[in-house]
Amino acid sequence: MNNVLIMPCLDMKGGRVVKGVHFVDLIDAGDPVECARIYCENGADELAFLDITASIDKRKTMLETVRQVARVTTIPFTVGGGIGSVTDAEEVLESGANRVSISSAALRNPALIDKISAKFGSTKLVVAIDVDRNPAFPSGYEVYIDGGSTATGKDAIEWAREAETRGAGYLLPTSKACDGAKTGYDIPLIRGIKEMVKVPVIASGGAGTMEHFLEAAHKGKADILLAASVFHFGEINIIELKKYLNKKGVKTK
Repeated sequence: MNNVLIMPCLDMKGGRVVKGVHFVDLIDAGDPVECARIYCENGADELAFLDITASIDKRKTMLETVRQVARVTTIPFTVGGGIGSVTDAEEVLESGANRVSISSAALRNPALIDKISAKFGSTKLVVAIDVDRNPAFPSGYEVYIDGGSTATGKDAIEWAREAETRGAGYLLPTSKACDGAKTGYDIPLIRGIKEMVKVPVIASGGAGTMEHFLEAAHKGKADILLAASVFHFGEINIIELKKYLNKKGVKTK
């Protein structure tokens, strides 16, 4: 098993880090630049910056904020939200991001995955997949877009496989039912996607305890463990989390 990476996530709204439950009820969690600096100093392996209202507001990513965060970030840095074209992706990468993440735009225009991957390489591209449970679909999960507000009629695992085939270098599934609830990651979702693809899978949504991270690594087979509120509000220390995972047989960086 490769080293599992720990990835704090900065969900952005109005220039501030926010965190909600089930994609709603957002509360302030701090300044993005200060959060990024602290995470880099305290053991994080990767960092995610997701402009969660960009698609709904029909605007581009806040590039100046990306630049400010990039100046203090010493670890790989993924930016998502409002990226709807190859040009948008290029601007974000030029602003200091190591990777771009696309979600709603990818579902609406799957060829965008091909184009971004072809120009910058698959390792520069994350496809985020927001889902909700729906037993009518083969996998039991339906893909949602627009910040989890719009159902697409697309099966989650089917879409994950297509995204990989088109050139996604990473997949980032998030279960709406688990997001922010701190009851654990949606292990069947993560494992179901991991079993069907070869690219790294980022576990997202639901971490509340160190045991939840362990479950995502062991049972879910996730490559990267993403979380937000437990890190933002000091409930879990990243260095202590890594020590715990190491003791349980999970290698970390």
